[in-house]
Amino acid sequence: MSHQPTPFDRTALLDDFSIEVTARDGDRLTEAASSLPTGTRVNITALGTEDPTARLALAASAHRAGLTPVLHLAARRLADEQELRSELQAIQDQGTSSHVVVVGGDPRKPVGPYDSALSVMRTGLLAEHGVRDVGISGYPEGHPDIPRAMLAQALTDKVALLESQGIEATVVTQFSFDVDAVLGWVERVRDLGVEAPLRVGVPGPTSVKRLLAFARRCGVGTSAGVARKYGFSLGNLLTTAGPDAFVSALGERLEAGRHGDVRIHLFAFGGPVGTAAWARDYLAG
Repeated sequence: MSHQPTPFDRTALLDDFSIEVTARDGDRLTEAASSLPTGTRVNITALGTEDPTARLALAASAHRAGLTPVLHLAARRLADEQELRSELQAIQDQGTSSHVVVVGGDPRKPVGPYDSALSVMRTGLLAEHGVRDVGISGYPEGHPDIPRAMLAQALTDKVALLESQGIEATVVTQFSFDVDAVLGWVERVRDLGVEAPLRVGVPGPTSVKRLLAFARRCGVGTSAGVARKYGFSLGNLLTTAGPDAFVSALGERLEAGRHGDVRIHLFAFGGPVGTAAWARDYLAG
């Protein structure tokens, strides 16, 4: 008897999608809130150049607007345990600690005792401060400094540790332009026995020039062939590119039974207003 794959509704990718912003997007996120479904996860990045109080204020604003703020904690930027406790206590006090993302962070050398996201998770302080769901990083196109085997081991270690602490894990990926790379990565993750929800990172609509700048910064591949598949031309940097073709192609090739819970995570490189409008129009269309 032949195997009949369970079809994956491509609109399901944008059912409960998430969006990623920076503290600088405060006013624009307020404007975008009316276009975002109630409860939408809003990841707020931890940039070393931003004021931490601005990120806290944005999380509180998102919470008041009926959204779910997800603050990033950058392990290698934490000076000591007291700073970690203070950050967690601050978000717990304002009722925004249920969801966080824990990343290693930009500095190659840690400023304190935490050299990785896993080292922060091992403290046990997340559950103590009301964290129920932790976002962890995924890399469909690999990482320039970390071998694939080490990435796989870190992923399984984090998921197992969080499970032992009674915390749910959500894997949020670096953005990609390559559907083949994403599908291959999803299958490898499932083959590892990781059943956690996966949120595949894609850029919201923005200029091609801006897209390429972020791609270079993040080490994401942008060959001419992949760019054409994604839907933009490397020969015209002034045009705007959106993820329509990528999302449609990914949705058509996913199988619910094989690939599990997969959603879209939109990086608001062009701003939260345009990103929210894109998601609304894609679902309507």
